[in-house]
Amino acid sequence: MAIKDRGFASMDQQKRREIASKGGRAAHQKGTAHEWTSEEAREAGRKSSVRMGSRSREEVPGVAESVENKETEGQPQPWVP
Repeated sequence: MAIKDRGFASMDQQKRREIASKGGRAAHQKGTAHEWTSEEAREAGRKSSVRMGSRSREEVPGVAESVENKETEGQPQPWVP
């Protein structure tokens, strides 16, 4: 067995989503999950915009493809900084 055949990252995307979803539900049930307030979300978006500067989506590697995939697949994609 090669190293690339082991672990969470080697699983298909659907299986990873299922496992992560279980963890999220468990954290909410336990009461330890973080829930974003509108102010926290606004601040995170501002920080992201500042960090990216004036670059457009097309100039940031992976972002334009991620947005395009999200629109075509109908499922949220992780944001890649």
